[in-house]
Amino acid sequence: MFDTLDEKVKHDEEETTTSERYIRYAAALAVTSVLFGGLYAVVQFLE
Repeated sequence: MFDTLDEKVKHDEEETTTSERYIRYAAALAVTSVLFGGLYAVVQFLE
């Protein structure tokens, strides 16, 4: 009934496929790039 966090993480990793993992990493990279790119653009605009 009460799974440890380690068991929960292992169980969650087993359910995701490689392509889902790559898509998740690509989405995280895209969001990070947009955020830092926007921050850079704002700083350049303010100068």
